[in-house]
Amino acid sequence: MSDSPAQSPADAATRVFVSYRELLFSVVYNMLGSIADTEDVLQETWLSWAGRSRHSPMAEIDNPRAYLVRIAVNHALARRAGINRRRETYVGPWLPEPLVTDTAADPPADTVDTADRALRAETVSMALLVVLETLTPLERAVFVLHEVFGYAHTEIADILDRSPSAVRQLAHRAREHVHARRPRYQAHPRVQRQATERFVSAALGGDVGALMEVLAPEVTLWTDGGGKARSALRPIHGREKVARTLTGYSSRPPQGLDIQYRSVNGDPSAVIFAGDAPYAVMVMDLTPEGDQISSVYLVSNPDKLSAVRRDEDAAPPDGKPDPLERGQDRSASRAPTDSGPSGDPNATRRSPHR
Repeated sequence: MSDSPAQSPADAATRVFVSYRELLFSVVYNMLGSIADTEDVLQETWLSWAGRSRHSPMAEIDNPRAYLVRIAVNHALARRAGINRRRETYVGPWLPEPLVTDTAADPPADTVDTADRALRAETVSMALLVVLETLTPLERAVFVLHEVFGYAHTEIADILDRSPSAVRQLAHRAREHVHARRPRYQAHPRVQRQATERFVSAALGGDVGALMEVLAPEVTLWTDGGGKARSALRPIHGREKVARTLTGYSSRPPQGLDIQYRSVNGDPSAVIFAGDAPYAVMVMDLTPEGDQISSVYLVSNPDKLSAVRRDEDAAPPDGKPDPLERGQDRSASRAPTDSGPSGDPNATRRSPHR
């Protein structure tokens, strides 16, 4: 007989939720494109899960993973309506909230937070997230679950409480829509990093000639300032217009800009700080030849940069603590977070979609 005390129902519920939190974060973020809304959905999911576990034994839930995903997806669909209402009054183009991870290739597991691990497990690029914004909420949910996470149509039907035939129709429409609009080329990370460095150097330096060389003739620039930072009110098309716009931004830059090259939604990108505060995130797509930039996504809305922190490896040598580091609320009413690798090696399923 074991000398260890029996695990309480509350502890068992917490352990199960934490083991799947990485998966839930990734699914919901890909459905919403917002870290803040994703965290709110995870909180709602935790409250639903904790309430269920208090009233029924855990053993009665045959498949906790499927149960939690169903709760999270349906909470995300309900929150999507609120996001759409906010977008109706949003100033200028709306871009997904960038998910920034550290530059280290393989950091110790106990130092990687949920967002980092989720992104390494299932990454959807900024460009694809922009395309997903043009789907209906149900189409997007089906696309994310089927194309990104590999769920079968019958599984998705159970999650959404729809018939398998209805799910297949949603999947077909979403797939055709996305495939007609998503980028056709994914650059090698080293090539993308080099192009990003050339672009940022030219843009911040106001070098029109260098910008004209690195930008493709049909390049498009999306700038998201949300009415709180300088940005264009609509997408800008064409190399000359984009170059003029970017050099105009660089004519009055704030003092003390610091550039860190980080992974943003899985792609090598530029994260710019003004002093200690995040100033902008720049993500680029390349042409199939890999030598010019075809799309630029520039997020400067401070509300969408609140989760961005400096990479500790790139911190100033004075040893000052990261002023953007935020403490975590560990109270019982908050959704528990995972402090180590997911307990389920099959928590996420790889996908070629980017």
